[in-house]
Amino acid sequence: MSARDGERRGPRRDAKGRERGAVRRYDERSTLAPSARRKGSDAAREVALEVLREVADADAYANLVLPPALRRARLDGRDAAFATELAYGTLRLQGRYDAILTRCTDRALTDVDPVVRDLLRLGAHQLLGMRVATHAAVSETVGLARVHAGTGPSRFVNAVLRRVSERSSQEWEEILASEAPDDDSRLAVLGSHPAWVVRALREALTAHGRDATEIEALLEANNAAARVTLVARPGLLDVTGLSEEVADELGDREARIVPARYAPTAAILQGGDPASIPAVRAGAAAVQDEGSQLVALALAAAPLDGRDERWLDLCAGPGGKAGLLASLAGERGARLLANEAQPHRARLVEQALRAVPADAVEGVVVGDGRTILERTEGGFDRVMVDAPCTGLGALRRRPESRWRREPSDVPALARLQRELLGAALDATRPGGLVAYVTCSPHLAETRLVVDDVLAGRSDVERADAASALRSVALKEPELVPGTDVQLWPHVHGTDAMHLTLLRRTR
Repeated sequence: MSARDGERRGPRRDAKGRERGAVRRYDERSTLAPSARRKGSDAAREVALEVLREVADADAYANLVLPPALRRARLDGRDAAFATELAYGTLRLQGRYDAILTRCTDRALTDVDPVVRDLLRLGAHQLLGMRVATHAAVSETVGLARVHAGTGPSRFVNAVLRRVSERSSQEWEEILASEAPDDDSRLAVLGSHPAWVVRALREALTAHGRDATEIEALLEANNAAARVTLVARPGLLDVTGLSEEVADELGDREARIVPARYAPTAAILQGGDPASIPAVRAGAAAVQDEGSQLVALALAAAPLDGRDERWLDLCAGPGGKAGLLASLAGERGARLLANEAQPHRARLVEQALRAVPADAVEGVVVGDGRTILERTEGGFDRVMVDAPCTGLGALRRRPESRWRREPSDVPALARLQRELLGAALDATRPGGLVAYVTCSPHLAETRLVVDDVLAGRSDVERADAASALRSVALKEPELVPGTDVQLWPHVHGTDAMHLTLLRRTR
C-alpha cells in the first residue's frame, strides 16, 4: 500500500469523535498474525523512519536529512508530502505521543528499543495527527516494524497501536489535560514542548512586550508546518524573475510563487522542490526564512554616518544571511567578509556566495569569531552577529531542537553570545553598526545579553532596529514599542528572530 492509498478523505465519526467502523476494519486485519501480513511498508514511511533514526542516532537535523532521503527514494508529489508530514509531524508532537503511548504499554517507554519507539511514534501520528485510515496506519507500521525490528517487536507495535486507536485524538487530549498537575504541565504535554521551554517562551512573550496568554497560540504555531520561503538575492534576481523562472521550470500545476508579507526579497514556494529551481542551484536564490531576511535587510538599511565599504558576518555559517548581505553590499560598492568557526560550515558559506560578484566578497575565513581582530584589521562599517543560540525560535523548521536542548545549555550559550557581541563591537569603527541577532526569543539570549554588554562599555548605544526594519518592509509589521525587534511565528508567520542594533560611538 502506498502513502497515497493510506490517505483518506477523513473517516466518519460518531458523536464522541470515534471513527465509525474502525474496529471492524482493524479486526479484518488483526485476524491475521503479524507473520502472515505483508513484510514491509511503502517508500514514504521508510523515508520517515530513516529521518527519525538519523535525528536520533546522528544528532542530525530533519530539514537537512529529509531532502536527500526523498531524492534517493525518488519520491515526489503526494508521496513526498506524506513522508514530510509524517517525519516532521512525529518529531513536533513527540512529547504528546509519548504521553499517550506510555498509557498504552506495560513498560516504561524509555525501556523500549529506540527503533520500536520511533515506529510507535510514527504509528501514533498517522492515527491521531493525519488523515490516514486506521487499518492502514496500523498494518503499514506493523509491516515496517517487521522489517526493521523483527516479528516479536512487530507484535508489540501491533498491540500498542491497537490500544492507541481505541480513542480519538480529542479523547486522548482530554485525558492528558485532566491528568496534568498544573497549567505549564498541561501546555507542555498538549503543546508537545518540554515544560522548561514553555516557561521560557511565556517569559519571553512578556519580556518582549506581548501578553503571556499568547503562549498557546505560539506553541500551536511552533507545531505547524513552516512555509517554504525563498530569497531572491538583490542584484542577481528579484521576486518577479524568480516567479517567472519557477513557472517556466516547474509549471503552474506543480508549483507557483507568491510574494511574502514583509520582505521585498522573499517569496513563498507553494509546491515543488526548491532544489529543482535553476536560480536556487545557481545561488541567485535560496531557501531562507522571511524573518532571517528581514534582520539582514534592516542592518543594511539602518542609517550610517561616514563610509559604508566593509561589512562583516561574524558567525556566517551556513551562509543564508551572508548571501543576502553580500548581494546587498555589491549593489552599493561595499564588500563582505564572512567568518565561520567550523570548516565544514565555512564551505557552505562559500557555496552560498558562489553567485555573488567577486568584488562584493572580501573572503571567507575560518576562525573563532571572538578572535576576529587577531586575524583582520577591524574597522568594519556594518557587522552581523548571528550568534549561536538554543534555536527556540525555529522549532517549526527544526522540531527536534526542543527535545535536545536543556536549561543548562542556556548559561554557556549566553556567555558565548556576550563574548561574540563584544568582539563584534571591538571590530566596528566608531559610527559603525552591529546587528545582534538570535533565532531565539529567550530573555537570557536576547535582552539580557545586550544589557550585560552595554553595562560594561561606554562606547556603544542602541540604534533603532524597529525603524530600520519598518523602512524595508512591504507592509507595517506589528511590533511592540521600542527600538529592538522581536518577531514571532504566531504573529508574523516567521521564525522568532530577535534583532538589536548597536552603534559604536566615538
